[in-house]
Amino acid sequence: MTNKTTFQHFLVGIAAVLLWATVACTQALSQTYPSKPIKIVVPNAAGGAADITARTVGQAVSQTIGQQVVIENKPSAGGIVAGEQVARSEPDGHTVLLISSGTAVSASLFKTLPFDTLKDFVPVTTLATFDLAIVVSESGRFKTLADLLAYGKANPGKLNIGTPQIGTTQNLAAELFKASAGLDAQVVPFNGTPAVITALRGGQLDASVDILGPLMGQINSKAVRAVAVLGAKRAASLPEVPAASESGGSLASFNVTSWNGLAVPAKTPKAAIARLNREVNAALNLPDVKKRMAELNLDAHGGTPEQAAEVLASDIKRWGEVITRAKIEKQ
Repeated sequence: MTNKTTFQHFLVGIAAVLLWATVACTQALSQTYPSKPIKIVVPNAAGGAADITARTVGQAVSQTIGQQVVIENKPSAGGIVAGEQVARSEPDGHTVLLISSGTAVSASLFKTLPFDTLKDFVPVTTLATFDLAIVVSESGRFKTLADLLAYGKANPGKLNIGTPQIGTTQNLAAELFKASAGLDAQVVPFNGTPAVITALRGGQLDASVDILGPLMGQINSKAVRAVAVLGAKRAASLPEVPAASESGGSLASFNVTSWNGLAVPAKTPKAAIARLNREVNAALNLPDVKKRMAELNLDAHGGTPEQAAEVLASDIKRWGEVITRAKIEKQ
């Protein structure tokens, strides 16, 4: 046997030892994680859909993962406080961030952030998607989306579409809808959903775009009328209301939903991410969890870390383009 062959065998042996050590370490971490309570940091106030989602999923996960899952609410503009806290935490899988379409918006809306959204976090899984809807006053002139579009195209600059604060997913969805439909319309931001509804019912607005869940009470009481949802398909809670894409033409491929998910700091071990992903996906498939989410007009579904990363990256790109086109000033 030549010295070269001996050296090659030596390298193969070293590679085998390293592979065995890697597998052994991964298995050991998988068995020991989590070693303490898991904290989900939510960039929203307690009681909202994001908070209830985190608590519902966290409670289910805590029953199978062997540790308590606690929720810490850190509301702030753009979710920056929560994001910074998690980005700077120990990357061991025990501190988790609730991310959302709002996380993607913030990546483009703010001049600077104390973290890099794509580099400092690793998405674990999506949790749910939730519909956005276009609504009009029940007593107003519009009864269908076709009515709204016809008026907007026949009266350039006169159609007013209200949304919550500038830079929210709802606000940017309205901007994207306006551009996709080819409308010369005004998107008018208000300080929250209640103010939008008041203006809509008072006749100061022609329509509004908002997340469907908070609108259901107004829709069910016949105060406002939903003329379209903005996702790819009709909402389960409003099967009679068409998706905007059903209008065809330039709206044929229109598809905008809001979503939320979980992410951990970069450099978190893959074994911890895999374990957390597995437990969260199992929780999302529980009938009680699905039922609770459906009550909030959320469509519960998980996925792989890779799929969640693609959702985040694609939303950052899309909303960045909308912000640029709408000439929304960065904050």
